[in-house]
Amino acid sequence: MDRPHDKLRRQTRRTGSFSYRTTLPQNADTEKITADLAHGILTVRVPKAASATPRRIEITG
Repeated sequence: MDRPHDKLRRQTRRTGSFSYRTTLPQNADTEKITADLAHGILTVRVPKAASATPRRIEITG
């Protein structure tokens, strides 16, 4: 059951260097991606592009 507040989590336990690749959604704003490493937890935030957010269009007539 998917809910909007659910988060994707991945867990990796290794020592030494590693790399991980994933595909970003097409509506991602790649200029505003941030990553933070705190207490051994890497948090990556990928915001949606402004053009991907819904907007209201006023209908006249």
